[in-house]
Parts: sequence; structure tokens; C-alpha cells
Amino acid sequence: MTDINAAPSPVNFRQAAFLQSASAVENAPPDLGWEVAFAGRSNSGKSSAINTLTEQGKLARTSRTPGRTQLINFFALTDSQRLVDLPGYGFAKVPLAVKKKWNQQLERYLQYRESLRGLVMLMDIRHPLTDPDKQMLGWAVTASMPVHILLTKADKLKRGPAQNTLLSVRGELAPHAELVSVQCFSSLKRQGVDELGKQINRWLTDESVMDQLPEPHEAK
Repeated sequence: MTDINAAPSPVNFRQAAFLQSASAVENAPPDLGWEVAFAGRSNSGKSSAINTLTEQGKLARTSRTPGRTQLINFFALTDSQRLVDLPGYGFAKVPLAVKKKWNQQLERYLQYRESLRGLVMLMDIRHPLTDPDKQMLGWAVTASMPVHILLTKADKLKRGPAQNTLLSVRGELAPHAELVSVQCFSSLKRQGVDELGKQINRWLTDESVMDQLPEPHEAK
């Protein structure tokens, strides 16, 4: 039997397998081991990034109607390591009551999920740091949660403009540099996949990351 409290081995992303979906944090798998969550606006390329990282084209399914996916999806890497696909946020046509419910679940997950070791945030490089993105970042910073931002669809821009956007986003987030890192990413061109993998591997295997995290909140 695997000791879930032992330091995990390096991650093999290709062995990721669907574990379960949860309609609320209370329905999630046991809060044990280590996990990294992916979050982003609808159409930010979140599912494509997960599929590219794991080299499985259909692991994370994309909704035909943006904003309709309301479940938190968990993917097992090992008995103690998971990837988590959070519901997309910020889609304008979703009713306000539904938006509020999703926001409450996302905030609760970020603040009270003890096994969460880092958050991968995805933003379309052509439209970074929207108001919903800033709200999500605010929750993460409040929870002292490390964040790695992917500026997705980088293939849509030439190298110069893409680098300018990268530097601009890094500059705007400089006050939170101890928690937040940023890179360019393209699922289509597989740009930045190795950098993303290394970051997640550090979160899921490095005990020093655990030592740097604040004491987890008690669930309310």
C-alpha cells in the first residue's frame, strides 16, 4: 500500500487517468496527498493544456457550450498525486446566480483544500488579466497559494508581441513575485510544455514547497 504522506516520486504525466467529478468541494476525493489545479476563463485553453501536458488528446473534455461545465474534475497521477480541472469562469452568458455559486466553490477550494500545492492559471495571451482573472488571483494570494500563469495561444502572436505581453504581465504582478510566475504557452505548438511540467513536478514532489506553505485553514 502506498504511503500518501511520503514524498512522491517524479511525475509521469502520461499515466494520468480520470478519477472522479465533484459538483462541490464537499464531494471531492479525500483531501489527502498532493494536487495541482488548473483554472481559467472559459475558452482559455485549459482542457487543451491538460491534454497536451499528459499527451492524452481526450483526457480533459471540452464543453461544446462555454461556461456549461460546472464540475470539478480530478485526474489521478499516482495514489497521492492528482491534477484538478476547475470549472471555467467569466463566461458572460452564464446566469448571475450560477456565477455566484461557481465563485463560492472556487474560493472554498482555494482556501480550504489542504492537498492543493499550486494553481496553474490560464489566460489567453491576447486578453490577459481580465477582471475575473484578477479575482481568482486575489483569492489565491489571500490563501498564500503559489500560482503559475500560462499565457495560452502564444502561437497567435509573433515572438516580439508575445514577449512584450509576457514582460507586461510579469511587471503588473511584480508585487506578488514570491507567489506568482508567468510563462508563454501554446498547446498547438507544444510551446512551454516542458517548463509547465517542471513547475508542476516541483509542486508535487518537492517537500520544501510544503514547508513554505501556510498552515491550512479549517474547513467551515
